[in-house]
Amino acid sequence: MLKVYICEDEYYQQLYLKEIISNTICIENYDMELSLVTSNPYKLLDNIKDTNYTGIYFLDVHLNSDIDGIKLAEKIRYYDPRCFIIFITADPSKSSKIFFHKVEAMDYILKTDFKSIPIRIKDCIKSAHDKISKVTKLHKVLTIKANDKILNIDYDKILFFETSSTIHKVVVHCMDKKIEFYKKMKELEAILDDRFCRCHNSFIVNKDKIREINKKDRIAYMLNGEECLISTRGIKFLVK
Repeated sequence: MLKVYICEDEYYQQLYLKEIISNTICIENYDMELSLVTSNPYKLLDNIKDTNYTGIYFLDVHLNSDIDGIKLAEKIRYYDPRCFIIFITADPSKSSKIFFHKVEAMDYILKTDFKSIPIRIKDCIKSAHDKISKVTKLHKVLTIKANDKILNIDYDKILFFETSSTIHKVVVHCMDKKIEFYKKMKELEAILDDRFCRCHNSFIVNKDKIREINKKDRIAYMLNGEECLISTRGIKFLVK
C-alpha cells in the first residue's frame, strides 16, 4: 500500500488538496490511503520514522516552520528512499534550489495555475501507483512452511504448482528445485496474482514461464522442459 501525506500550512489549501487526492484514490480504487494532513513538518517526520510503507508526499515549499519544504523533502528521503515527492507552491523561483539539493521531485506544481492543479495531482498519483505496482509485481514473494522452515519464494522464480500424492499438500516447481508443503490449490488461487492460471484441477501455471502450448494434447511445456496438463476449460484461459 502507498501512503499519502500532505504538508501545507494554509488550511483551505489543505482541504483543497485533500479533496482532490481522496477523490482520486476512491474513484480509481488505488491501493493507497491518505495517512496524514498537517502543517507541521516535524509531525510528518515523526509519522514516517518507523514506517515500512512507501509514501507520496505533497509538500508546500514555504512552511511556517524553521525548515522549509525542500529541507523537509531531504529528511523524508532519508527515511523513505523510494518515496514520491511533489511540491505544490506559489513560488516559481525555488525549482532551481530543489534541483541543487537533489531532492528528485516528481513534479513542481504552481498554485497559481488553477486549471492544471487537479490534473497534475492525478497524473502524479497514477504515475506513482503504476511504478510501485510494477516493482511490487516483480518482487512479490510466496511465503510457505516446509520441513519446519519458513521459506520465501519469488513469484518470478515459480514455474507451476501441482497437487501432491500426499493429501492436502502441493508441490511448487521452480527452475532449480521442488518443494512440497501443506496447502490447498483453492487457497493458492486466492493469493496468487494474475500471472498464475489454474489450467487444470491439479495444476496452477505461471503463464510467463510457459515455453509452448500443445492445444491438441492439452499440454503446457515450461521453460525448463517440464510439462503441465491443461483441461478443456483451462486451455481457453491460456490461449486468450
